[in-house]
Amino acid sequence: MPKKLVVICLINFLIAAVMGLALRFSFLESIGLNYRFLTHAHSHVAMLGWVYLMLFTLFVHYFIPEKPKIFNRLFWLTEFAVVGMMISFPFQGYAIISISFSTLHIFCSYYFVYLIFKHQKVNSLVSRKLLKTSLIFMVVSTIGVWCLGPAVATLGQASAFYQIAIQFFLHFQFNGWFLIAVIAVFFHFLKVEDSKQFRQFFWLLIVSTVLTFALPIQWFAPHISLIWINGIGVVIQIIALYKFFQLIKPKLNSLSSDRSKLVFYMYSFALVCFILKVVFQSLSILPDFSIVVYEHRNFVIGFIHLLMLGVISGFLFAFILKSKIVSVSRSLNFGIYSFLLGFVLTELLLLIQGVMFYFGNGILPNYYLLLFLFSIFLPLGIGLVLFNIINGKKDN
Repeated sequence: MPKKLVVICLINFLIAAVMGLALRFSFLESIGLNYRFLTHAHSHVAMLGWVYLMLFTLFVHYFIPEKPKIFNRLFWLTEFAVVGMMISFPFQGYAIISISFSTLHIFCSYYFVYLIFKHQKVNSLVSRKLLKTSLIFMVVSTIGVWCLGPAVATLGQASAFYQIAIQFFLHFQFNGWFLIAVIAVFFHFLKVEDSKQFRQFFWLLIVSTVLTFALPIQWFAPHISLIWINGIGVVIQIIALYKFFQLIKPKLNSLSSDRSKLVFYMYSFALVCFILKVVFQSLSILPDFSIVVYEHRNFVIGFIHLLMLGVISGFLFAFILKSKIVSVSRSLNFGIYSFLLGFVLTELLLLIQGVMFYFGNGILPNYYLLLFLFSIFLPLGIGLVLFNIINGKKDN
């Protein structure tokens, strides 16, 4: 795996984590930046600078045997777009400069999809199906972005159309592109073979991903049919999760026998978060609970972090640890455990405070201070992993 590209992805992740830390510090002291603008920067750098570019790197490394130079050039052009968003969003939010860099990133992603479809040579039908499906979901998700302009021009930012367009992009980015992409790489490592069981899992996953979009629509355009559609999607998702573990169960020995137990622990962490993600999403089948989740920001942030930091980043860290660009050391162990500790503590704090808000019990003593202190472990962990790679072995 190209060490230089992984380092860039981790630097993006570290910057996003520091931005997140600043957002949590802003509840304690003024930081001199617009909170919403910095939130936009944090989310864009995390999604597009860390997850997107890391998946870019993994796809090219594992699924493109000949690796034309155009992929390397496209990576750096995409990173240029990320840096542009990183600099512009904190100071102007959605404005001409940040929108221009965001648009450049979208066009880069379209070209990336074209290049992958053209140059991929994947012998495994399983990996090929998941690879292409994840990229299709990525393209589909951008429809939501293109709808934002017309939505603002016709109905305004407060309209259901505008809000649903945002949710469309986020839902199919997270649950379609990101999740299916990491499963594609995971199944590639496990050498999962085509079977009736895989084909069932594959279609159940796609159908559940589409149907569960009914939930965010229900938030802004309530209708009884959407509750039922989401409910069907949730049931299908639970069955897909069961099929998923049936597929990987025979392969678990290969995970536990890895050269580093840290890899096995990281895979286990990501898989536990995957189960929790499905469990919490399944609770949305209860109408009252889905309303509570929408009305309490703690639950929303907690769920997004569960998926992005727990499932997606959990798998991405496992893939990095499995490669030979890291050196097994105390600092690496401390970095990974620091990241995991920060994730668990902040998630628990968000959950406890959300439950307290729901029952009208007010706010936890020193809540914002604790949330800030626990969050320090996240960039600390990322920084130590980054330090290990930079000072470790050459490209592999």
